[in-house]
Amino acid sequence: MDTVDRRVLRRQMLADDVYEAIKTMLMDHVIRPGGRISIDGLAREFQVSSTPVREALARLESEGLAVKEPLKGYRATALLTLDEFDDLYRFRLLIEPWAARRAAELIDDEGRHRLQAELATAVEPTSVDYAGYKSLTVHDSRFHTLIAALSGSDQVRSAFERTHCHLHIFRLHYDRDIGPEVLTEHHALAAAIASGNPTAAESAMTTHLQNSMHHRLRKIYE
Repeated sequence: MDTVDRRVLRRQMLADDVYEAIKTMLMDHVIRPGGRISIDGLAREFQVSSTPVREALARLESEGLAVKEPLKGYRATALLTLDEFDDLYRFRLLIEPWAARRAAELIDDEGRHRLQAELATAVEPTSVDYAGYKSLTVHDSRFHTLIAALSGSDQVRSAFERTHCHLHIFRLHYDRDIGPEVLTEHHALAAAIASGNPTAAESAMTTHLQNSMHHRLRKIYE
């Protein structure tokens, strides 16, 4: 690796570190929802130039965690309203049960291996902040994205990924007590898909989403 390659690699590592740091601040509400984000302030805090901060905020904007306003700079995205939350889950209930059904229809040995490999990465939360909950959130996102991919529909996979739903849900509420319940449902869903039973797979996904919507999350608005 020559000098130029090393310099590029160090720059990328710095940008990734700044991105993760700001993302954690947003997820843990250190930067409050709807609050202004000071590029210069973050650069001073992290002892970096403004460039990696700007790059990080551009990435976070693409994930729906930050909003750039003309002549004003960036602010943290507001939390989902109840109507937005319901709309998100209605959309998920439209596409994800179908994706699970289709994945079961198309499943092969490679798909079964990918499901089992993803389940093996799941770790229950160790604390009630983003650092402790991140592994489960990342697994949850990958697991649902994988099922969308196994459906064979790039449109469904892309539509699901664009919601960035797991990031928005985590910002609303996190409770490590739900970890075992979520993972149990993931195993049941994966088993239904792996068995090649489309009806069971569709039903398992519907139940999983409805449990999250009505029992685990919607109560935070009450």
